[in-house]
Amino acid sequence: MGGDGMIELRAGVEVFGLGKRYRRGWALRNCSFRLPAGRICALVGPNGAGKSTLLSVLAGLLVPTEGSVELLGMPLGDRESVGRVAFVAQDKPLYTGFTVAELLRLGEELNPRWDRDKAELVVAGGGFPRSARIGSLSGGQRTRVSLALALGKRPDLLILDEPMSDLDPLARHQLMGLLMAEAAERGTTVLMSSHVVSELQEVCDYLVLVADGAVRMAGDVEEILGAHRLLVGDQRDEPHLAGHQLVESRLAGRTLSALVRPLGPLRGDWQSSTPTLEELLLAHLRSPQAPALLTVDARVTPRAVAA
Repeated sequence: MGGDGMIELRAGVEVFGLGKRYRRGWALRNCSFRLPAGRICALVGPNGAGKSTLLSVLAGLLVPTEGSVELLGMPLGDRESVGRVAFVAQDKPLYTGFTVAELLRLGEELNPRWDRDKAELVVAGGGFPRSARIGSLSGGQRTRVSLALALGKRPDLLILDEPMSDLDPLARHQLMGLLMAEAAERGTTVLMSSHVVSELQEVCDYLVLVADGAVRMAGDVEEILGAHRLLVGDQRDEPHLAGHQLVESRLAGRTLSALVRPLGPLRGDWQSSTPTLEELLLAHLRSPQAPALLTVDARVTPRAVAA
């Protein structure tokens, strides 16, 4: 319980001052955020922002240069947490000489919490035989097998790097439904990167925006959207935006459009609305100078960062 008497939500992921450096420079630097357990989180950002590096560190495939990570309340690499975390990489690496049935049987042998029915359900929707060799499958079919292995593990934390990129719209919709059902039924925490913003808005209730190797926004999607206003009005009202946090402004003739975080009452004759997730993300990506925003439950404590 926190010092203010409120119950602290259990964390699925906590990242403390994380950095990863390659020879060419820093891919991540001073990343800190918190993802409460049971949320479906969209990890977004432009190409080269550090998303895949971050997910690979969380999956234990890369060693961070600095900082630390806790998954499900345990240090990264803890033996117990490894068995409760599943990761689907962007390139979906699988044993190409195995059949689908052999790979599912291997998953069952290696995972004591294996859910055979769940794994079979994911594979069955693909319309290919279990006797097919992995090397003969299409990209979308291999994605199904990868997700079957991940969900069959019955993870408490599911990490997905561009999981639906090679699926057709119908398959994406079906598998997204399975992920949502998994999160609802088991309280699974899902952290998923994707470039399809419309898809993310339908299924994700939490957001982490990474740009230039740093966390720019993190928190509950509705809370983040509610902290912003999309304003449309006359250019002459622009001085009234002083004192508010301006993310982006765009001028078309004498009409000014602005995305702001109000810090009090808004003056001027504005048409005001809540931005869509796509409008919000595009504005922040176009405006790297905009101040970062992490909601209260997305922040890690300074004490934890220092540790």
